[in-house]
Amino acid sequence: MSAVRLDWVRGKTFVGTDSTSHAIVLSSADEENGTGVKPSDLLLLGLAGCASVDVVDILKKKRQPPAALEVRTEGIQETDPPWTFRKIHMHFRLQGEGLQTTAVEQAIRLAMEKYCSVAATIRATAEVTTSFEIQPPPREAAV
Repeated sequence: MSAVRLDWVRGKTFVGTDSTSHAIVLSSADEENGTGVKPSDLLLLGLAGCASVDVVDILKKKRQPPAALEVRTEGIQETDPPWTFRKIHMHFRLQGEGLQTTAVEQAIRLAMEKYCSVAATIRATAEVTTSFEIQPPPREAAV
């Protein structure tokens, strides 16, 4: 079971504490309250984080650990309240020596379809799509 806590700071600013005592500031996007993460963006970050933990774990088990991973996530929301997400796209950008396309593709698919609880929850209301690219490891500077 997960249990989180949310404390109101002022205006539309809150501090959320997760089940492991890590904290994050949340707020609305207006000028008066722009100190923290928008709750709707936090949902996208939660999805990206959940999937990424699984992708990295799966690739490590395949003996293809990434050296770097970045996920750009974009969501399209309804124009009227409650502004439900209808489409979400995640683009995974990985770096690593010897990363194979088939292994990355399988890791993302398994994360999104089998292991990521956030993706499983969001799929009920939003179409979630993914893409990826494997970039070469950075070159070491010549000395």
